[in-house]
Parts: sequence; C-alpha cells; structure tokens
Amino acid sequence: VQLQASGGGLVQAGGSLRLSCAASTSVFVYTAWYREAPGKQRELVAAINSDRSTNYADSVKGRFTISRDIVKRTVYLEMNSLKPEDTAVYYCHLRRATGAYWGQGTQVTVSS
Repeated sequence: VQLQASGGGLVQAGGSLRLSCAASTSVFVYTAWYREAPGKQRELVAAINSDRSTNYADSVKGRFTISRDIVKRTVYLEMNSLKPEDTAVYYCHLRRATGAYWGQGTQVTVSS
C-alpha cells in the first residue's frame, strides 16, 4: 500500500491549505491525518471511518475538515484559519485488516 501526501506549503496565519493523500488502495476504510511538530509527538488531527463518521482533535475543530473521494482513492484535509501552532509535518494514515500504513509526510508552515 502506498500513500502519497501533497498540498503542504508556507501560508500566513489565517490562510488556508488543502492536503491530499492519494492511496494505491481503497480508502473505504479508516483513514486519518496526523501531524508531528518539532520536539513533539505525532498526534491525530482528523480521522474518517468507513461509515463516514469523523473525529477531530480539539485544537482543529471548526477549522479543519477531513473528507474522501472513494473513486479517486484520495483523502483530503481542508485547513482553514491556520495558526502558527499548526506548523508541522502532516502524515496520512490508512488502517485496514491487513495492516496500518503511513504516507511520507508533507510540511505545513504557518507564519505569523
């Protein structure tokens, strides 16, 4: 299974970015976005289950939206009202019966 994350970049505080995670397998399973900031542990940002239910970290609720396109095998993370504390490497994650998989990460930097 391969996960290709893209869409990161440098943005000013208050701006928006959309991350994409293209998968080589069906995304009709549990998929999620995690992030890892320098000196911090990797943390869950948002997840979407096979039944389309979602959950978010408290710090991003109301600002980030996770979604997926089953046909394109892609999971998205729409990020609005970005803050400097959102700066991190963002990783997509997929979990299914055969195992758990990670993408290579995409850097998001939010300047103040």
